[in-house]
Amino acid sequence: MLDHGRTAAGKFLGGATDPPGVPPWQTACEKVIDGPSRRTEPISLRTPLALLLVSLGAIAAVWWWLATPITLARAPIDPADKVQCVSYAPFRGEQSPLDAWTQIDADQIEQDLRQLKEITDCVRTYSMENGLDQVPAIAAKVGGLKVLQGIWLSSNRTKNYEQAGLAIRLIKQFPDVITAVIVGNEVLLRGEMTTADLVSLIRLVKTQVSVPVTYADVWEYWLKNREVHDAVDFVTIHILPYWEDFPIKAKFAAAHVEQIRERMAVAFPGKEILIGETGWPSQGRMRDGALPSRTNQARVVSEILSLAKAQKFRVNLIESYDQPWKRRLEGTVGGYWGLYDSVRRSLKYPPGEPISNFPYWKWYMGAGMGLSVLVFAVALITLRRRPWTPRLPAWLGVGISATTAGILLGIGADKMYYESYGIGGWLLWGVLLLAGILSPIFCAQAMVIGRSLPTFLDLLGPREGRKWSKLTAVLGLTLAMTAVIASATALGFVFDPRYKDFPYAALTMAVVPFALLMLNRPQIGQRPIAEAVFAGVLALSAVYVLFNEGRDNWQSLWTCAIYLLFALTLWRARAAQSQE
Repeated sequence: MLDHGRTAAGKFLGGATDPPGVPPWQTACEKVIDGPSRRTEPISLRTPLALLLVSLGAIAAVWWWLATPITLARAPIDPADKVQCVSYAPFRGEQSPLDAWTQIDADQIEQDLRQLKEITDCVRTYSMENGLDQVPAIAAKVGGLKVLQGIWLSSNRTKNYEQAGLAIRLIKQFPDVITAVIVGNEVLLRGEMTTADLVSLIRLVKTQVSVPVTYADVWEYWLKNREVHDAVDFVTIHILPYWEDFPIKAKFAAAHVEQIRERMAVAFPGKEILIGETGWPSQGRMRDGALPSRTNQARVVSEILSLAKAQKFRVNLIESYDQPWKRRLEGTVGGYWGLYDSVRRSLKYPPGEPISNFPYWKWYMGAGMGLSVLVFAVALITLRRRPWTPRLPAWLGVGISATTAGILLGIGADKMYYESYGIGGWLLWGVLLLAGILSPIFCAQAMVIGRSLPTFLDLLGPREGRKWSKLTAVLGLTLAMTAVIASATALGFVFDPRYKDFPYAALTMAVVPFALLMLNRPQIGQRPIAEAVFAGVLALSAVYVLFNEGRDNWQSLWTCAIYLLFALTLWRARAAQSQE
């Protein structure tokens, strides 16, 4: 009787069926009050047009703010004021020292060294494998470059002595190029050698060469293994503020480096303290308040170099070129410590150019505006086919979804480019970003016609119980993809969080429209098991991650807020469908 009455009222008042979720008496009253204009002009364009203009203005304003460049007192890299020394590894693309068959040819190394000569007079190497034994000879050919020759040590004693012998031969062959030898890099940190064995090998190398000999490790491990100090000619310490047990914010990084250097000078008097590694990543996940970014990397490098010049101590930056292979060990952040881009081999911060976190922000802003226009266009085209007047909350939902997606599209695309590694990584972040694009488009269509968010049962349940349509299928698939990826990433932050990236941008693009659309769902019927399980996983994971990551990590706070919003959205799901 209710459906018959609704249909009859619709025919009597203008021939259109009322949108689901709107009581027939309310629609009838609205149509009687507004008169025949509703029949000739189903909607007024003023509301969506005004919201669209607000959306476009918000997108432009946010991107203008995000792209604001920073100004530094000292250019991070300036050929007129060369960097003292930089760590050098020649690996490009798929090349990796983790693959024993990788062999870098001399031409590739020469290209790099000629480029590095423009900004520095010194390079530090870490091993002599994979073709790196050619570096001293090529440095001599290029001219003007000195080498801090590294010997890579591990738990393989035989290989350690072979590497030491090769280094001794290189030092004798190129005494004017190799200025010091670094016997081992963080081998104590990795627990691959005992202190006694390390000291023994250092002393052996010292008897065979005329250049200074040192060992390099994180500063804490020098304090834990003080006997190494007696065996070396100078102390080489690594100070990486981002990787400290209690991460240091970028604005305090240079002060932290100076504080640790002074502490080590007191602990080991009488010997020079070389900062063998320091720097900051330009991409990757946030740790507490330590945020990898282009501007933060430029700021930290600039301030540390200025400090080294003022205090007259030696410093080696990590590193010359971004190293994609490190992402297999350290996640996204491991691949972006370089002063040069690994693909284009171009300097990240050319002198005199503004430094922004989003150098392509105009493209991102334009794409975001285009997505916002598309969302509103889909909503308006949908109404032309089914002419009734959506209430203001529906258009507000469309506007919020379009604006959120428009602002975050560029950030999501930027994160996908830098954080996707391997086929699996590209597939994961690509699908999530696709969900973030599809969600506001199809949720806008559902909002203006009064549909609610489908449940998984509508898509995958028993055939006789499904209320299937194209819109239900697209929304259901998008919802399912988002739920699976969100749950997988949430569990990743619980069980193995150290190198995981926070998917806050694309996830927000997808979840916000779902949450707004779920407001259309009547709270009747039984809660589906699948949605309840996903909601529980997301909520419990979010609570754990919030405590584990700390309150200074805004990437974590943002991501967990979206996990909780998504959990609430799924928890509100009911098996019963509103009338279509």
